[in-house]
Amino acid sequence: MDTGFTLSWIDYAIMIVYFVFVLGIGWALKRHMKTANAFLEAGRAMPAWVAGLAFISTNLGALEVMGMTGSGAKYGMLTTHFYWIGAIPAMVFLALFMMPFYYGSKARSVPEYLKLRFDEKTRGLNAILFAVMTILASGISMYALAILMERVLEWNFHLSLVLSAAIVLGYTYLGGLSSAIYNEVLQFFIIVFGLLPIVILCLMDLGGWSGMKEQLAPIVSAKGFAPDTWTTTWKYTGTASANPMGVEWYGIFAGLGFVLSFGYWCTNFLIVQRAMSAESPTAARNTPLIGALPKMFIPFLIIVPGIAALVLLNKQGSGFTLPEIAPGQYNYDYTIIALLKQYLPAGVLGLGITALLASFMSGMAGNVSAFNTVWTYDIYQSYIRPVTGNKDADDRHYLTVGRMATVFGVVVSIAAAYLASLFGNIMDFLQTIFSMINAPLFAVIFLGMFWKRTTGHGAFIGLLSGFFVALLHHGLTSPLGAATLVKGGWIYHAYVYPVEMAQNFWTAIFAFTTASIVTVALSMITKQLKTDDDLKGLVYSLTPKFREEHVRWYYRSSTLAIFVLAIAGLLTILFW
Repeated sequence: MDTGFTLSWIDYAIMIVYFVFVLGIGWALKRHMKTANAFLEAGRAMPAWVAGLAFISTNLGALEVMGMTGSGAKYGMLTTHFYWIGAIPAMVFLALFMMPFYYGSKARSVPEYLKLRFDEKTRGLNAILFAVMTILASGISMYALAILMERVLEWNFHLSLVLSAAIVLGYTYLGGLSSAIYNEVLQFFIIVFGLLPIVILCLMDLGGWSGMKEQLAPIVSAKGFAPDTWTTTWKYTGTASANPMGVEWYGIFAGLGFVLSFGYWCTNFLIVQRAMSAESPTAARNTPLIGALPKMFIPFLIIVPGIAALVLLNKQGSGFTLPEIAPGQYNYDYTIIALLKQYLPAGVLGLGITALLASFMSGMAGNVSAFNTVWTYDIYQSYIRPVTGNKDADDRHYLTVGRMATVFGVVVSIAAAYLASLFGNIMDFLQTIFSMINAPLFAVIFLGMFWKRTTGHGAFIGLLSGFFVALLHHGLTSPLGAATLVKGGWIYHAYVYPVEMAQNFWTAIFAFTTASIVTVALSMITKQLKTDDDLKGLVYSLTPKFREEHVRWYYRSSTLAIFVLAIAGLLTILFW
C-alpha cells in the first residue's frame, strides 16, 4: 500500500499554524508558572467545561483514534462497548462518589490519596507502577505519531520521533499542566472538525447508514457471522463464537464494563488529574460528566468510518486498500490514514492530518504531565528529598524538579517508542497494561473508600498479588495465532483465547478478583492503624455527604448524571 500523500502548501500551512499555536499557549502561560502548585496542579483553577473537555481529550490519543478506527473494521459496533458500557457508568461513578474524596482530601495525586488512606508503602508501589505505565503509554503515542509522519508525510522516522517529542516538551515544559490542559481543549476541537468530513463523505459514498448495512451483510456472512453482527452491540454476545470479539456478554460486562472501565476512569491519575485541577468541588464532580457527553458520540466519529472501511476494502473499484500482514489479513491500524487519503482534498487533508497529530500529541502530553506530578510528589519528595520546612525554597526546588521530570519523561518516552515498535497492535498492548495495573488498583481503592476496615497491609499485598496474578495469567494464556511471546504464553500455553481482547478482559477479571479477596482477607486479620478521625474525608461512611443546595438544579452533578445515563441508555437500545 502506498501511504505517501501529496500535500499542498495549504496543508503544510495548517500544520505549521497548529504547531506555532500549541507552543504559543505554553509560552503565554510560562509567566504564571512560578510555583510547583501552578506547574504541576494548574493551581486548581480550571473551569469545569475546560477540565471536562481536557478530561476526554486526554483519552483521545493514539489508542482512541488509530486503534479504535481499526477495531471498528475488525469488530464493528461491538467496539462501542469501550465507550458506552466501558466508560459512561465509570465516569458517572467517579463524578458522584469518588471525586469528593480525591478533591476533598487535598491529595495532589492518586498515589498520595493511597498514602492518606492506607500507608506509604502502598503509595510507593502504585507510584512506581503508574510511572512505568505512563512512560510506556507516552512512548506508544510517540511511536504512532512518528509512524504517521513517516508514512503520510514521508519524513524520516527518527527525525519525526525527535520533532514530536520536542514540540510536546516545549509547551509542557513552559506551561506545565495548564498548558497541557488548554492544548487538550484545542486538540479536542481539531480532532472533531478534522475527522468529521471523513464520516460524512464515506457514508455518502456508501449510500448512508442503510446502504452501508446492506453492502456489509454479505461480507460479514462470509466471515461466518450473522449479517447484522457488525452493526449491533449486545445482540450476538450470548456465545463467544457468535461475535468477532470472542467474548460473551458477562465477560464484556464484568471484564470491560466493571473492572477495566472502573479501573481506568476511576483510578488512573492521568485521567483523574484533569478533574483534580478544577476550580471547586462542584466543578471537579462535573468534569467527568461534561466529558461523558462528547464521549458517547465519539464512536460515530471514529468507529463508523472503520466499519465503512471494511465495506470499501471489499468493494470492487473503490480504490481503497490497506497493508497486508498475511494474505487476506490486513493491518487495520492504518485504516484512518487510508481513509484520509481516500476522501480528503487539499486543505481539508491538512486539517485531517493535523487532527491525527493533535490526538497523538494529546496522549503524549497527558502522560508526561501526569508522570512529572507523580515523580515529583510521590517519588522524589517522598524518598529522595523530603520537605525541609522552608516553604519558598522547597517550592522553588520542586518546581525545578517538576520541569526536569518533564524533560526526563519525554526522553525516556522516546526509548519507550522504540520498544513499542517491537509490539504488534498498539490497542491490545495498552489494554494489557491497563488490565495488569489499573484492575487491581481499582479493587484496592474501591475497598478503601467504602469499607473503613481495609488496612494498609491488606491494600499493599492485595495490589501486589493482583498485579502478579495478572502477569501469571498472561504468561499462561495467549490469543489465537500469536506469533510473539509479548502477547502471552511466555510461561506455558495453558489456554488459547480467540482474540487478544478476550485475553485482556479475563486478565483484568482475575487481577481484580485476586486483589479484592487478598485485601479483604488480610484486612480481617491485620490491625487498622488509622483512627476514624484520620479517615474522615477519605472513607464514605465517615465523610459528610456532599451537598449542592446552593447550586441551581440544572448545574448539579446529580442532574447531569441522570441526563448522561439516559442518553447512554437510549444509544444502547438503538444499537442493541
